[in-house]
Amino acid sequence: MKPRGDQGSAAVEFVAIGVLLMVPLIYFIVTMSRVQAASFAADSSARVAARALVTAADEADGRRRAAIAVRLGLLDQGFTDSRDVTLAVECEKEDCLTPGSRVEVRVEVRVALPAIPRFINDALATEVTVRAAQVAVVDEFRAQGGTS
Repeated sequence: MKPRGDQGSAAVEFVAIGVLLMVPLIYFIVTMSRVQAASFAADSSARVAARALVTAADEADGRRRAAIAVRLGLLDQGFTDSRDVTLAVECEKEDCLTPGSRVEVRVEVRVALPAIPRFINDALATEVTVRAAQVAVVDEFRAQGGTS
């Protein structure tokens, strides 16, 4: 009988190296998918929130509608933790709904890296922050009494 030598070990080495290379690649793809989803969520949420605010009957209702729009936009992309989201509204005039005034809505979404516990974030930066801003103008022909 002849000794077998290294015959067949190339396939085992190929599989082992393939697995070692695929795991980080898959992790990278999953991470970038979450960051892209956050980008979509922040951008669409800011746009819809700005529109919801400037078309509201009054400022309090507009801010409530903007917060709901942001929450729905984030839920649509799979972001369920409200602690990871910041909504900021900045008005050009004291009364946000003054006809012709500009309203800026900023949405910030923090994306935690997949499979890393939150407590590690205290020691290392394990989050990516995605920001979006949208400016909307209140309709010039809006009724002054607050009806839209």
